[in-house]
Amino acid sequence: MTDISHPTQTLGEIRTGYLALVRQRRLYSFVAIFIFAALMISGFNLAEGRNGGSFWGGIDNFFDYPVEVIAEAAGKLDEMPGHFVNFFPALVETVNIAAVSTLIGALLGILFSLLSTRGMARFPALIPVFRRAMDIMRAVPEIVVALVLIFILGGGPVPAMIAIAIHTTGALGKLFSEVNENASLKPVEGLQSVGANWWQQMLLGVVPQVAPNWLSYALLRFEINIRASAILGFVGAGGLGYELKIAIQWGQGKLDDAVALFLLLFITIIIVDQVSGYMRGKLTHGSAGQQ
Repeated sequence: MTDISHPTQTLGEIRTGYLALVRQRRLYSFVAIFIFAALMISGFNLAEGRNGGSFWGGIDNFFDYPVEVIAEAAGKLDEMPGHFVNFFPALVETVNIAAVSTLIGALLGILFSLLSTRGMARFPALIPVFRRAMDIMRAVPEIVVALVLIFILGGGPVPAMIAIAIHTTGALGKLFSEVNENASLKPVEGLQSVGANWWQQMLLGVVPQVAPNWLSYALLRFEINIRASAILGFVGAGGLGYELKIAIQWGQGKLDDAVALFLLLFITIIIVDQVSGYMRGKLTHGSAGQQ
């Protein structure tokens, strides 16, 4: 039997309620946009007041520096191959920083992801602890960690590698844990029933399912870490970034060096992007096609 004490709404009442909700949502959106615009304007005015110069006063000169850099580089095109050879060791150092930090971050990310995935965690009560740890590692920018480590350890590639590895652990750990959640637990339960320990359950029951996606994310992170390692060079962490900082600080007479460094970094990123993109496609789509 149906309850007739509360008659169903008519089509008109439903339409009226829906329109009221739409108006309310539009009002909230307008208020949010207004607050965002007010914060942007106030922040811009504050920055304008703190700056020694003026944004609007200097906008006319915005393209002067790039034109000066390109003009100097164009006059020394014959020296570009020599610059590439000169700065190649710095490029190798930058790629090495990215590669080592990606490897360490991926290995630690795998461990953190397995310890923070429900149904797989070795210590289920500590899942929130491992997840918050990854949140902290992701939240702190690499440059902040690198500055602290440079103060403690001194300049060089080691502080940059540690800083990027910490951030990579948090980022890949989060991505890996999301991949783990889509894995079937039946192999894990089967291994558990025959007495396999936790490491054997993860290695034989989970890793074969998720390894292609893990590798895909790790390759993507490697691309990001190359750019990060170049940026950290500006704070004394070595590599291309450090050489670029020196070239920019010298100014006139060294601007062709800056262009060579930019081109070297740009070409490297394009090559790594294309190669890793091809490999990621093979790992994900290729493995799916074989199944």
